[in-house]
Amino acid sequence: MKKILFTVALATYIILILSTTVLGFTPKLVTKINDAFKDIEGWIIKISTPAAAVAVCSGALMRKFSFGDEEKIRTGKKLITGSLFSYAFILAIDLILSAIQSLIG
Repeated sequence: MKKILFTVALATYIILILSTTVLGFTPKLVTKINDAFKDIEGWIIKISTPAAAVAVCSGALMRKFSFGDEEKIRTGKKLITGSLFSYAFILAIDLILSAIQSLIG
């Protein structure tokens, strides 16, 4: 009885493992989710570029028109560095995801 149960379990396992590699397709749901993530990634890149530019310009204007106020100068500097680091982080994530995608398939 144990031998039959083991054989059935092994056969089921082999069939399940080989079914996706033999047929060579991905389910519709996985394809839709992948396409949605690609669209979201594109939107984030498109939105982050002008947002970073506005933040850098705001910080530069804040520093320019601070009239010697150290608080405004520090705030403007933090705004500039924070926006540049955030934009660089978004671009780095896009680069890493593209590299992983090219390695996988």
